[in-house]
Amino acid sequence: MTVGIPKEIKNNESRVGMTPAGVFELTKNNHTVYVQSGAGEGSGFFNQDYQQVGATILDTIGQVYAMSDMIVKVKEPIAEEYGLIQEGQIVFTFFHFASSEALTKAMLKSKAICIAYETVEDEDGTLPLLTPMSEVAGRMAIQQGAKYLEKPVKGKGVLLGGVPGVSPGRVLVLGAGTVGIQAAKMAAGLGAQVTILDVNMKRLRYLNDIMPSHVVTGFSNEFNIRKHIKTNDLIIGGVLLKGAKAPNLITRDMLKDMHPGTVIVDVAVDQGGCVETTKPTTHEDPVYIIDDVVHYCVANMPGAVPYTSTVALTNVTLPYVLKLANLGWRSACKLDSSLEKGLNVVEGEIVYNEIAETFQLEPVLV
Repeated sequence: MTVGIPKEIKNNESRVGMTPAGVFELTKNNHTVYVQSGAGEGSGFFNQDYQQVGATILDTIGQVYAMSDMIVKVKEPIAEEYGLIQEGQIVFTFFHFASSEALTKAMLKSKAICIAYETVEDEDGTLPLLTPMSEVAGRMAIQQGAKYLEKPVKGKGVLLGGVPGVSPGRVLVLGAGTVGIQAAKMAAGLGAQVTILDVNMKRLRYLNDIMPSHVVTGFSNEFNIRKHIKTNDLIIGGVLLKGAKAPNLITRDMLKDMHPGTVIVDVAVDQGGCVETTKPTTHEDPVYIIDDVVHYCVANMPGAVPYTSTVALTNVTLPYVLKLANLGWRSACKLDSSLEKGLNVVEGEIVYNEIAETFQLEPVLV
């Protein structure tokens, strides 16, 4: 199979779909790999690194798409890429279809095979390809939130860890999944007081056992959310409904109950956000303020730490890329039920239930 690694062109996206180590495994299996010139530079991988492991460097993104059976990316294709995708071509990347009708329509029109990292699902319900990026984003959420709590950037002026004689900052984490756990660990490590809300009591019991005493758990409902937002300095949105649009747990009217300078970091922005006032931002212009509340809603947070993110992503995607390349998508998905759940759009049809429900369409069985 011919595998193409294009350069990411989304704003401030410096990750790349595969490291040279991943390319080496593909070429070792007799696959042809085309890498767009400069695709890996943002992550610290250069053309010669890819050439040394057998890749062919192509000058343009158009060449990579035109010459490849499968495209391996990081972020969803943007408008400039829609016309490059070919009928029957496998596109393996993060898609987050539920948050973009335009992207969904474009991929339906392309009749490509769209396999989404975020819906590849193991038997125990875990999402192995989303997990490392959620780990990065969860940790970064505290890093960024702490920065935007500073007064020069219109934050509340609170140091999360506090100092002797001054209470530490308070962090509210919505969702006890991978993002929420990593955010809580980072915030707790800084010395902040942390509250995690979730609807899964089994998960809350687990966190209650493993987290330090200054991390407390609570059941997530509107009453409790309204109570906690009044006293917390930093709010992390880490809610995920697999493949579906995130629920609005914080509505516009709740902002007036927050102290001016409160910071919201909505990590769920990729799936539409769990805050009603969320709108996607970029690393170039990451925040905006509504009702004196600072919103940080960067849709590709791990793109700011591309070396760490690219290596972490390739570690988990490579086994699936090899299966797809060695067997073709039909056989690979038939033999691997986890990979089969990654199928979102196939040859002009939506095949994933939650995406079909989002756009009020009937899913088609593959």
